[in-house]
Amino acid sequence: MYKLYSKPVIQASPDIVVAQPKVSKLTIFILSIIAKPYLLTLFGHAKIVLPGEILFDVFKRTLDKKSRCLIAFRHPDVRDPQLLTWFFLFKVKSLARKNKIRFKRRPHAIFVYGYEVVRWGGWIARLVMPKVGAIPIHHTKLDSKGMARIYSSIVDGHYPLALAPEGQVSYSTDTVPRLENGIIRIGFQAASQLAEKEKDCPLEILPLSIHFRYDKRGIKAMEKLLKKIEKLNGINIKEAKNNSFIDRIKLCMDKILEVNEQGYKIKIDTSLPYETRMENVVNAALETAERMLGIKSEGDFFARLYKVRHLCWDNIFIPGFDNLDKTAKIKRSVMDLKAGEAWYISRHQELADFGWYFRKPLPTEETALHLKIEFIQNLWDFANRTMGGAISGRINIPVSKIIIKTAPLINLSVLLNQYNESKKETIANTTLELEKAYLNCIKEVNKEVSN
Repeated sequence: MYKLYSKPVIQASPDIVVAQPKVSKLTIFILSIIAKPYLLTLFGHAKIVLPGEILFDVFKRTLDKKSRCLIAFRHPDVRDPQLLTWFFLFKVKSLARKNKIRFKRRPHAIFVYGYEVVRWGGWIARLVMPKVGAIPIHHTKLDSKGMARIYSSIVDGHYPLALAPEGQVSYSTDTVPRLENGIIRIGFQAASQLAEKEKDCPLEILPLSIHFRYDKRGIKAMEKLLKKIEKLNGINIKEAKNNSFIDRIKLCMDKILEVNEQGYKIKIDTSLPYETRMENVVNAALETAERMLGIKSEGDFFARLYKVRHLCWDNIFIPGFDNLDKTAKIKRSVMDLKAGEAWYISRHQELADFGWYFRKPLPTEETALHLKIEFIQNLWDFANRTMGGAISGRINIPVSKIIIKTAPLINLSVLLNQYNESKKETIANTTLELEKAYLNCIKEVNKEVSN
């Protein structure tokens, strides 16, 4: 007897509902036991370095209710929030004590994250994130509840609020590919509310940048990963050894680009720069996802990208799913099929998302080690996304040193008059100031490491 239908691999499911954000002392205690072993699985025995004492001063004044702070952290790596959560909770206090600085309560920061994180992050993310106070927010639609939580946390909360102005993982440690001005807009709105409530309590933004450095283990792991990429491309490993490191990368990049160009029916022109060829692939991938969803290509690139991502997730995790008639097998099967289609459509979105950041030239022999390693990791990710993968398939090379660099504070409260007179111009200028702070962090870290 034949089955009436066969279930797809991806099935429609109820939407994820996370608990109300609230810092749980029990969860913090449990994390104090398991966080270090978990961090070891992410970074190994990497040494963490914090140049300067700005961070101690920020926590001291925030916890003493003498100021409010937004920690604007750069987000080049998917592991950044886990690293910073552990560092703030379990490391800052002991480091500050060495500088004879003591806090009224345990340092902590409330992180803001997109709702999609608890959809792909699994049960651990759904369980832990609300219990450390993390606040979810929608990227693509008005979220009055989420925004109210954010403003309440900034103005009335006990801790700094941590946001990534890049909006998502940027895959680039030494450049600032893009900044969203959301953190600046939120900051000025909160500063206005704060001014009405506590005139002597400033609201400040702390620019924070994370940098990875590598040793001989990193070189060996990079070579191993490059061989893995060559093998995926059907390149003879023994023959590849006769080529230079850069030529091997170039051959892999050419092959992966050509696969994408053929798949999206783009004319292959090897005379074009890699950035241009990648941009053609990125645009074709996003347009393909939009066409499959039956939506128009409206708005800027990231507005379109977020819209596709949101629609795909909403076809997999369906709001109101529990209220549907479970006896209507045909209706349920159609929903499962749409969930499967959404998963495949999102493969194009994942490629477009990553590819936008990977529009860069090949490294040279003189390129710094950490940038060569970053490129190889990204090259693997390009191959992974080409094969239908996502960020969960990223391979990270062992880190020897993690540098957490902070820049001078940006006081939004002193800019309130300018903001009230010209909101758009002040937001643009302050976003530019934040970008300059990040670029200075990058410059200073590279200078300190080279010395």
